[in-house]
Amino acid sequence: MYMDVIYEKKDGLAWIRLNRPKSLNSFNDTLVEQLHQALDKVASDSEVRVAIITGEGKAFCAGGDLTYLETLAGPTAQKAFIEKVGQLVRKITTIPKPIIAMVNGVAAGAGANLMLACDLVYASKTARFAQSFSKVGLVPDCGGFYFLPKTVGIHKAKELMFTADIISADEAEQLGMINHLCSAETLQETTELMAQRLAVSAPVALGFIKEILNKTNMELSDVLFTEAIVQPLCLGSADCAEGIAAFKEKRTPKFTGK
Repeated sequence: MYMDVIYEKKDGLAWIRLNRPKSLNSFNDTLVEQLHQALDKVASDSEVRVAIITGEGKAFCAGGDLTYLETLAGPTAQKAFIEKVGQLVRKITTIPKPIIAMVNGVAAGAGANLMLACDLVYASKTARFAQSFSKVGLVPDCGGFYFLPKTVGIHKAKELMFTADIISADEAEQLGMINHLCSAETLQETTELMAQRLAVSAPVALGFIKEILNKTNMELSDVLFTEAIVQPLCLGSADCAEGIAAFKEKRTPKFTGK
C-alpha cells in the first residue's frame, strides 16, 4: 500500500519520511494523519530513543498543499485542518525524546515551521527556506509565529514573513535556524551519527532538558524552582547511578531510561 509517510525503526532510531515527492511532500489530510500516527509510535515505543523527520525526493516539505486546501469547504473544515497541523508541532515539542529534522531540500511555509519545531536541524547546503504564506494571501501556521521569532528575533521574523523571501542554507545557518550544514552526499550519515549519539545518552535527562527548554517565558526563579524539582528525580534514577558508576570506572555508560 502506498504511504504518504514512511515509518522505519532501526537500532533505537525512528525514521519518518514524508512521501509525497511529486507535490514536494506538501500537507494534505492523509499525510498529516499518517505523520500523527508516526509520532504516536515514537512516543509509545520504548525502544525508540530518537526520531528523524525528512522528506523523500528533492524537498523536505513545501507546506500546505494548495490544491487540497481549496477543497476544504468553509471555515469549519479549514479550522479543523489547521488545528490538526498545529497538533503535529505540539507532539514534536512534547514527546520526551530528541526529534531531528533532516532537511534534504526546500522547507517552505508550514514545512519550514515543522522543521523549527524539531529539537535539532541538520540540513543540506543546497536546501532553501521560506515563510511563503504571504505570497498566497495567508498567515504563517504550524507554530510559525511562535518558533520563528524565538529563533531569529522579532524584526527578522517580520521581514521573512512579510516578504516570503527564499533564503539559502548558509543564511538560515547564520540566523540560527540550523545546527549543522552538510553536503547532500553526507547529510544522512552526519545526521544519523548525531542521532546514534543521542540514542545512547540518558533518556530521562534528555526528556527533562527538552521539556524545560521548551517552556516559555520562564523567569530565573521559575528555572531554579524547576531545577530543584527535576534534579532529584534524575539523581534517583537508575540512569544517573549508571552514569556515575561508568564515570568512576572509565567506561561507556549503558543507559536504560529508568
